[in-house]
Amino acid sequence: MRKLWIYTITLFVFQHTYAQDTARYKGMTINLDEVTVEAKRIGFDVNSFIKRVEDDTTFYRAFKNLRLLGYTADNDIRIYDKHDGIQASLKSQTLQTMQGRCRSMKVLSQDVTGDFFDKKGQYNYYTAELYGNLFFTQGTVCVDASGEEPERSKGSMARHKNQLKQLIFNPGKPVRGVPIVGGKVAIFDPEVMRLYDFSITSESYNDVPCYVFSARAKPNLNMFDRGDVVINELITYFNKDNFEIVGRIYSLSYKTMLFDFNVKMNVQMTKQQGLLIPALVTYDGTWDVPFKKRETARFIAKFHSFTE
Repeated sequence: MRKLWIYTITLFVFQHTYAQDTARYKGMTINLDEVTVEAKRIGFDVNSFIKRVEDDTTFYRAFKNLRLLGYTADNDIRIYDKHDGIQASLKSQTLQTMQGRCRSMKVLSQDVTGDFFDKKGQYNYYTAELYGNLFFTQGTVCVDASGEEPERSKGSMARHKNQLKQLIFNPGKPVRGVPIVGGKVAIFDPEVMRLYDFSITSESYNDVPCYVFSARAKPNLNMFDRGDVVINELITYFNKDNFEIVGRIYSLSYKTMLFDFNVKMNVQMTKQQGLLIPALVTYDGTWDVPFKKRETARFIAKFHSFTE
């Protein structure tokens, strides 16, 4: 009888602990740390929080918000050769100014090495071109109230660039029109979520108390499942007071007979003039696509001194 009683108590404690340390959402099991478990006990709604994570568009939106404010940017872009030596680079400081909804940019300083540009002044590298498309402004460009600008360039190249920006700056969402990879980044899709371990923890990020939502590829996947993983890890820091994103760390990679890529990024956010804005973006990535040489690049973009 005594052994049965001890067994019953042990089973109850185990079940109670297990129930408290995990949560379920659309078939997803989420591990919770002790602080999050306590927050859940006093009212933190795990399902609502994950729904917010799933539906969040503010991260991608934050990059577009750079079109709505004046700022100073420190730009450091480096292209590496196969021996990890710097093949080409650009280091500059730029000043963006606003006049109404129109922005223009002035280069305050610039140092270029190697074949960063061709003889016509065009980018020689895809990563540099993507960076310029995101963060540099040529002439005067006007946007609507949401930061959208008229579509001036069309065709397959413009479409591919837009898809690449969504893949890199909107991780976790499916990317339409991207063969093979497009659906594999949708970590909330049942066919994709089975490949990941999910957790919510409580941590500080730059002295801001945060709930941290993490998705990491399971470590012991078989060869076929591992081949379906694009997002290796996605870690997002949400301010506990207002659930705004204050930071994100993520790693993406994929390899086929035709192409492969491996990209790691770290983005820190700031709130300026009521808008969520990137304050720091670091990128470390390599791409190998058809008809182009392998390209390995790193960049750091810092944004500061914001004005309306």
